[in-house]
Amino acid sequence: MEIKLECFLVNSNNNEVARHSDTIWKRGLYMLLFAFLIGVVKFVTFSVVVLQFFLVLVNGVPNTQLLDFGLSLSRYTYQIMLFLTFNSETPPYPFSEWPSGKSLSNE
Repeated sequence: MEIKLECFLVNSNNNEVARHSDTIWKRGLYMLLFAFLIGVVKFVTFSVVVLQFFLVLVNGVPNTQLLDFGLSLSRYTYQIMLFLTFNSETPPYPFSEWPSGKSLSNE
């Protein structure tokens, strides 16, 4: 399920003005939710960092599942920041798909 919020220029049409007002307030509520979620994501990311550090100390190699999860958390953080700064009209997860943790190329 993917939701797109469309904020468009307002002209003299009253229906369009009302729709724009509703859309911007809805986006504002989403932005509050994602501002809270970014704090939760930071805590989870820090936990992954600490856990991965100790696993590398013990095993000598990074855990591949934590690598994938860390990558998906990074992409999720990026999606949230794009939405919060109005660079994206698509709200991130849970309103769209969770980002992939698989590397698309050698980044």
